[in-house]
Amino acid sequence: MSPRRSYDQYCSAARALDVVGDRWTLLIVRELLAGPRRYTDLHADLPGVSTDVLASRLKDMERDGLTTRRRLPPPGAAYVYELTGRGRGLLPVLQALGEWGEGELGERRPTDALRAHWFALPLLRGLTDEAAVSGGAGLVEVRLDEGEFHLDVGAEDGPVYGDGPAPAEPDARLVLDAGTCTAVAQGRSTVPEEVRAGRIEVTGDGAIAKALRNA
Repeated sequence: MSPRRSYDQYCSAARALDVVGDRWTLLIVRELLAGPRRYTDLHADLPGVSTDVLASRLKDMERDGLTTRRRLPPPGAAYVYELTGRGRGLLPVLQALGEWGEGELGERRPTDALRAHWFALPLLRGLTDEAAVSGGAGLVEVRLDEGEFHLDVGAEDGPVYGDGPAPAEPDARLVLDAGTCTAVAQGRSTVPEEVRAGRIEVTGDGAIAKALRNA
């Protein structure tokens, strides 16, 4: 475990950066917002991180109370990492950081990796706004050519999204492409606007699905 470095400044922003300012820490939080993950799964979805750095960051995050590690019961018998309540409290920080960084996204570079679930947080932000207007919340399944993921809109605790299809019948299903997701992530468009333009197909009987179709 690496010794904690500090800015040695009596400032809440500086203190926060003492904990989450190291490279990869917030991206590990992004992955763990999907729920418990094995080390190998984290490494696969964080292209570019070395095994040593990932292991070091996970130990630091456990020391700082952002994550816990537990062993799955048989037949899994593997260790998984998951966020604590304090770690999950970084969701609005990541949401705000993503919104601030919309203008930095630009065109995808040839060297840029992409995972479908990396669009989860931008879409969650847009759907949370829609849920606030419609009074609805629930499970939303998202299908892209690159893969599927699901969002728990309005979740107060636990995972806010997950890789793969929804674990139960979703309140809404969205079918779209990466270009449409990118437009939303860049702030050039919104989910309701893309629905009206026919670039997002919406099915389902939940409040969010109905609100999006009527937007």
